[in-house]
Amino acid sequence: MARIVVFGAAGQIGRRITDEAIRRGHEVTAVEVDASRVKKLARKANAVEGDVTSRDTVQRLAQEADAVVVAVGGVDRPVHANAARTLVDVLPRLGEQAPLVVHVSSAGTLEDENGQRLVDTSDFPAAERKDALDQVDALDTYRGARGVRWAAIAPPPQNFGSGQRRGAYRTGVDHPVIDAQGQIGISTEDFAVAVIDEIEHPRNRNRRFTVGN
Repeated sequence: MARIVVFGAAGQIGRRITDEAIRRGHEVTAVEVDASRVKKLARKANAVEGDVTSRDTVQRLAQEADAVVVAVGGVDRPVHANAARTLVDVLPRLGEQAPLVVHVSSAGTLEDENGQRLVDTSDFPAAERKDALDQVDALDTYRGARGVRWAAIAPPPQNFGSGQRRGAYRTGVDHPVIDAQGQIGISTEDFAVAVIDEIEHPRNRNRRFTVGN
């Protein structure tokens, strides 16, 4: 059993990750900024209020954790990059006891067949570009950090939403995963499976990867 802290635990992705972790018998601390959202979380989770961009919050929750999941949603401020900066500042101070960070990234950080980042392509959704660029900054922060164990997992750029939990997926590194029919996508349920798998059996230390069916 691992002790897992999930920031953004009441969101669409964070809730699935929380549920998957509880399903496997892990001890979950589910964190949200808004108290009203905390109250809606699974009863088996230890629901608390907290902000992943707060050094005090991260210090308090991370020192007893085996893994920290960052699944916060995009807001007007650059929350992803600020979360990464907070974690890479606080965690090295915990030494060898510092938890693994699994950061839910953006499909915009992936590359197309020409090696261009998806967020920089002309057909990337304009409404998602600000959030994706914030995730790019977060990824750069992790890549430049020392003394932090991390993995960033990017969802596919298409067909990503609630669906069936099949418990199976394939992984990629820089490019979206494409199936035999040329399709891209994964359910949030199977995405959560991949997140908890990475915590249980880390295979992508200090790099961004992606998953798909």
